[in-house]
Amino acid sequence: MEWLKDLLLVPSALQAVVVISLISALGIGLGKIRIFGISLGTAFIFFVGILAGHFGLKLDPAMLTYAESFGLIIFVYALGLQVGPGFFSSMRSEGTRLLSPAIALIIVGTLAAAGLSYAFGIRMSDMSGILCGATTNTPALGAAQQVLKQMGMDDSGAALSCAVTYPLGVVGVILAIAFMRKLFVRPSDLPGPDAEHRKNVFIASYHITNPALFGKSVHDIALQSHHHFVISRVWRNGQVSIPTSDKTLQQDDVILVITTPGEADALRMIFGEQEKKDWDKENIDWNAVDSQLISQRILVTRPEINGKKLSQLRLRNSFGINISRVYRSGVQLLATPDLRLQLGDRLTVVGEAQAIRNVEKILGNAVKSLNEPNLVSVFIGLILGLTLGSIPVSIPGISIPVKLGLAGGPIIVGILIGTFGPRLHMITYTTYSANLMLRALGLSLYLACLGLEAGAHFVETIMRPEGMLWIGLGFLLTFVPIVIVAALSLRFFKLDFGQVAGIMCGSMANPMALNYVNDTIEGDNPSVSYATVYPVCMFLRVIIIQVMLMIFL
Repeated sequence: MEWLKDLLLVPSALQAVVVISLISALGIGLGKIRIFGISLGTAFIFFVGILAGHFGLKLDPAMLTYAESFGLIIFVYALGLQVGPGFFSSMRSEGTRLLSPAIALIIVGTLAAAGLSYAFGIRMSDMSGILCGATTNTPALGAAQQVLKQMGMDDSGAALSCAVTYPLGVVGVILAIAFMRKLFVRPSDLPGPDAEHRKNVFIASYHITNPALFGKSVHDIALQSHHHFVISRVWRNGQVSIPTSDKTLQQDDVILVITTPGEADALRMIFGEQEKKDWDKENIDWNAVDSQLISQRILVTRPEINGKKLSQLRLRNSFGINISRVYRSGVQLLATPDLRLQLGDRLTVVGEAQAIRNVEKILGNAVKSLNEPNLVSVFIGLILGLTLGSIPVSIPGISIPVKLGLAGGPIIVGILIGTFGPRLHMITYTTYSANLMLRALGLSLYLACLGLEAGAHFVETIMRPEGMLWIGLGFLLTFVPIVIVAALSLRFFKLDFGQVAGIMCGSMANPMALNYVNDTIEGDNPSVSYATVYPVCMFLRVIIIQVMLMIFL
């Protein structure tokens, strides 16, 4: 059995793979166990790693660093690719609402850390490590250590205090979110699985009563208006038709319009009376609305279509159909003429059966062709993300250049490629299951290595007189600010709980908590919110920790 002992205990590349796989498998299995109705899921890998590290299991330092870094990079990049299509629309519509609670959380936590330092007589150098561990922000720890070295001070206390507070920093976010859900969250605060769909698109019917529109074509009306909308159907004298761009509107026509929620009132002023029928209900049978027309979703699978604008395809005039909505990565987009299509988009097409079959040939609708992995965009994205993360940025008043690092660079590039890649005719599509696999694999690698690293001195440190105090204060800095800011966000910023949970995870730089949230809350709101606030908050924490040390030391 000597070979088995060597396989598990002698540091090597093979041993690293075996140990990380073993820790990940045990963590995932144990993470399914529910305690008081709460399961930690993938985050339990972290605690199995701590236990393994405590009992002396070690990896080759170079292999440990590589696996930890690679796992984190893969996770954040895949996350950026997934949320990219909905990121900028979310930022435009709700950027301030999403970032304000995140920045408030950073300010509350930093002020609380400074106050606790004076209240308990803890050196500010040690408190900086406690704060970094409580917020699970290792780039901020690196910045704090650099400042301490430049000031001629010992930085070992910061690293040690960060190591002991980090585990509860991980679980504290999860516990705070679970606590919030139990005590403060109402059923109306929870998003449904199609919350993004309902939020981004609004459907209404209008009775044409504005004389200025009589005899004008759909093209002319759209050209003269700065509002975004799509006229899907026109009813005239009881007959329904698909309007081409040359179709003229007449008095008493009834039109079905797809727009955004914010445009509905403005369009009522343009078209006339809005009918009372609720077209946004989930259970509408669109094929029963009019017998002459059918509604069908068609998948974009032809590479030639990738990156092209809808107006370039001229589908409405050529085939007599209408594209009312575009589903992309869980987000429903308005099918405006300047919308660029991407591989994997699902288009809602309305028209006659034969016309839809013709459009099908143009767009592809071959699911099998999407199963091929598009790895070129992944590897190019990783190169660009790491390059961006390595660029030093000088901030006036801060002596040390700030970098986005291993997590900040890849997530930003992932978002940009996921959003703008098709404009360069880059195929960025990955199936949802493939994206989940990349994220889960990356997170498992990261957590297993992080646990092994933290576990080596964990028990030793907490046995020191100040060890338990550090852990307790770190947990307070994690738990209390989240509960306070999250409760205020729900009531004053009118965000749903999915968005609030994503904001809290992003501002605390906690991918493990995000994974827990995604397992317990339906929809993509948490991931979109996380990706929206994460780069900004990570950057701010790196700067603020340096400012705090310079002011109070």
